[in-house]
Amino acid sequence: MRKLFDLARANAGKGAGLRSEVDGDTATVYVYDVIDSLWGVSAADFARELRAITAPNILLRVNSPGGDVFEARAMMTAIAEHPSTFTAKIDGLAASAATALTLACARVEIADGGFYMIHKAWTFAMGNADDMAATAKLLEKIDDVLVDGYAGKSGKPKDEILALMKAETWFNAQEAVDAGFAEAIMETSAKGQAKAFNVAAYANAPTALTEPEPEDDQTRQRMLARLGLYERSA
Repeated sequence: MRKLFDLARANAGKGAGLRSEVDGDTATVYVYDVIDSLWGVSAADFARELRAITAPNILLRVNSPGGDVFEARAMMTAIAEHPSTFTAKIDGLAASAATALTLACARVEIADGGFYMIHKAWTFAMGNADDMAATAKLLEKIDDVLVDGYAGKSGKPKDEILALMKAETWFNAQEAVDAGFAEAIMETSAKGQAKAFNVAAYANAPTALTEPEPEDDQTRQRMLARLGLYERSA
């Protein structure tokens, strides 16, 4: 519970939220936030957004550090029950619960430089020992659903998928395609997109997502010029 709370709180306000646009026969839905009913994109808002779309094709553009698996599971149901054909495009990051959304889509593409991460499900829980035990059982059932989904998508054995989930496994774009979680790499680069979120709550986040971007010469020169102006005015 604490890890999910830390993830949601650390990313509050970092994402661009939920929005959609329509161009002819294709609608585009953006999930650019943590998946959470309080801190980010909720299942209720997502389902409401989908109900308003009548276009036969939907591009689901994802850049999300994950979030509450029960919210994500409800979002999967909303996708499955919608008559449109869905293509997921991972524009930067699809971690944790965000990968569940892509499992519900007919096709998955990932941007060059993007990341895909699977692990055992997280959620919030409150109550006594009985409540905690009941939540744990629910999480185990969700894990079973996710194992089935990842195995069905990738063709990997379920025991291998479960081991990958237990280990909190991160895949770069090529690895995600090679593992069968995505069909293709998009030409668009994910540089900057995947690093939009704080992934410190995860144990094995790649350094490419945690290290600050090096300053380019132009940025450095602007900073030096600003410092010079400050010193002259002091």
